[in-house]
Parts: sequence; structure tokens; C-alpha cells
Amino acid sequence: MDIEYLLALQSFREGVGGGLTEFLSKMTWFGEMNVVLIIMGLIYWCAHKETGTYLLMGWSGNRIVNGVLKVTGCVYRPWIRDARIAPEANALATATGYSFPSGHSMNAASLFGGMAIRKGIKTGFRVVLWIMLGLVAFSRNFLGVHTPQDILVGAAAGVLVMFLTGKLLTWISSHPDKDILIAVIGIAIAIATAIFAALKPYPADYDANGNLLVDGMKMANDTFKAVGWMSAFMIGWILERRFVKFTTEVPMQQRFFRLTAGLLGYYVLSLILNPVIKSAAAGFAGTVITCFIQMFYIVFLFPLVIKVFEKQRAKAGE
Repeated sequence: MDIEYLLALQSFREGVGGGLTEFLSKMTWFGEMNVVLIIMGLIYWCAHKETGTYLLMGWSGNRIVNGVLKVTGCVYRPWIRDARIAPEANALATATGYSFPSGHSMNAASLFGGMAIRKGIKTGFRVVLWIMLGLVAFSRNFLGVHTPQDILVGAAAGVLVMFLTGKLLTWISSHPDKDILIAVIGIAIAIATAIFAALKPYPADYDANGNLLVDGMKMANDTFKAVGWMSAFMIGWILERRFVKFTTEVPMQQRFFRLTAGLLGYYVLSLILNPVIKSAAAGFAGTVITCFIQMFYIVFLFPLVIKVFEKQRAKAGE
């Protein structure tokens, strides 16, 4: 049934759906891991620290949940299950890991769904947020890289994790001395996830020519990314919370500086430093380290730079 649905979408896409294909190819971009991460980082640095913390914590949890579900189910992508499925070429580059559940849907659920369930959001904006989540999720079906169950479970699980994250942060606000306990639990979950993904057996199915259809350990790479992001968030969150304590209650000029400087630093990190590290640290170690650095930069390192720079600037202006 799910394959027939994808074939019907594929027939439309290849027939008269050129304009819609272009539009949904752009929409799927809003579910990519690095895009969602940097949007959340900008909210955290420049707009509203508490909301940014909520989004980054929830997203880190969602990446762990997605990674564990993927390597537990080991569900093959649609085109592996049925050779008639021909995904949109541009979408294949971001179709990494196993199919179930959809990582893009969970990313969109973290950002758009996570914002939509927040209190105080205006009704019109809330509707837009839900529409964005729906479009990102549907784009994965339309482009042929996920089944309906992949996106439905991904979106639902993603929103559920964000709901629980909101409850957790509310509890922490009433029990501030328990933050280290939460961080330790989060790091322990990340370590357990890494051990599980590294040691579990993966299916080994072969085509008619004796070629391995899917390399399970390669599919687990996204799970190890989640390990790096979750560990870095928990450590960076505690360090910032205890020692930096920056605020987003600053003039617009300072927010603009943070946006431009923060983005520049992030891209230097992602395009220059992390590729060097990946070439030096082979396998999953490189994946964990580079993702750890990304998140640690967003949650702790750049806020530390902000605090030091703005403090020095304030002294100079006295």
C-alpha cells in the first residue's frame, strides 16, 4: 500500500509535477539537520535564550530517539524495497541512514512543531508552523525517499519529545539544583546509544549479483551524529548555565552582531575545522567529535565569546 502511494506520487512528479517538485525540494531543506540546528542557534543567541534552549534540548533528544529507532528497526529505503521507486535525484543526497522514522520529519517537528505547542504563540503563526511541519514531512513522500509511516511516526514522535522537553524544563525551573543530574542522565543515554549502535547486529541482504544491499554500520552514522550532539548539548548547557549566563535582552545592534559573528564562526567550524578533524579521526569517532564541536560551539563557546566581548566593550565605553 505504501509503495503504491509513492508510485502514484512519482507518476505525478514525473508527469505534470515539475513546479511542485521544485517547491517541495525547497521545503525539504527546512528539515535538514544543519539548517534546523543553525536556526535554533540563532534563536538561542539573538532572539530568546529560553526558547532556544528548549528547541536545542528537544532537538538533541529527537536526534537520539530517531537514531535509536532507525538502527532498531533497520527499515530499508523505498527504492531498496521496490526497484520501481525512483527518488528525486536532489533528495538522495540527504536521504541518509535507514528509512524509519523520517529524520527530516523529526527535525521539522522539533523546530516548527516545538514552536507550535508553546504557550503564547498567536493563532495565525501557530497555523503557519503546523503547515510548515506538514509540508516538510510530505516533501519526503513526494520526493520518493520515505514512506507515509516514516513521516507520520517521525512527526508524531518529534512533537511528543518536544512536549516532554517543555515539561522537563518547567520541572528544572522549579528544581534548579537538579540540572547536573539531568545532564548526567542525558550523557549516559548518549553513551548507551553509541554502544547499542556499535554492537548490535545489522541485517545483511544481497541482490542477485551478490552485492550487499545496505551496509548497516554505514546506516548507523546518523545515530553517532546524535551521540555527539546530545553529549555536547548537555555539557555546554551546564557550563553556560553555571558560568556564562548570557542574555538575549540586548539592543538590536548587538543581536545583529551576534547573528553575523555567530554564523561566520559556525561556517568556519563546519567548512574548515570539522573536515580536517574528520580526515584525521576515522570512522564513527570523527562523526561524534565533529558533531560535538558543532553543538558545543552553539550552546557554550559562542555565548562565552559574546559575554567576554560585550563585557569588554561595556568597560571601554565607561
